[in-house]
Amino acid sequence: MQTVAGRDGQPRCDWCAATEQYEAYHDHEWGFPVSDDRRLFEKLCLEGFQAGLSWRTILAKREAFRAAFAGFDPERVALFDEADVQRLLSDAGIVRHRGKIEAAINNAQRMLELVEQEGSLAAYVWRFEPERLAAAPEVVTETAASRALSKDLKKRGWKFVGPTTMYAFMQAMGLVNDHAPGCVTREKVDAARAAFRVPE
Repeated sequence: MQTVAGRDGQPRCDWCAATEQYEAYHDHEWGFPVSDDRRLFEKLCLEGFQAGLSWRTILAKREAFRAAFAGFDPERVALFDEADVQRLLSDAGIVRHRGKIEAAINNAQRMLELVEQEGSLAAYVWRFEPERLAAAPEVVTETAASRALSKDLKKRGWKFVGPTTMYAFMQAMGLVNDHAPGCVTREKVDAARAAFRVPE
């Protein structure tokens, strides 16, 4: 885990140096805890679309994805049919991959079932938060917690939710703080996590 100087001269995680959009995402979103079900669902969908691609590609298309998928409202996406699949396959603004499109629709349907059973997606997801440790973050692609989340979601019928994808989701949504030591945003994320009330 290394840092590089950002556009303001402050040290940041080296992966965010590629574009201003990346830096803004790093500074204001990545790692900050999220309890909003729609934001969590959106991220699960977008992480699925990222499989085999870079997050930079998905981030650049995020607004187009939001428009195409009804703002990631799971109740609306759950009603998408074959006509919607064809519409999405012809939408040059998003990643046009039938399997990933159908997975997002399936996962919206599975989310409605999960919310009925668990109360909210947030309450469910945050049960998989690993123990908070003071140690510096490790450079890993999956963990025991992401494997457990992946396994349980797959058992519930979700798709494109492998353990690596779930770890990227956990990093982004604040279930872990993997900002590099010395990164200007790391302490801000630590403070946000300390003040965060885990959904019940």
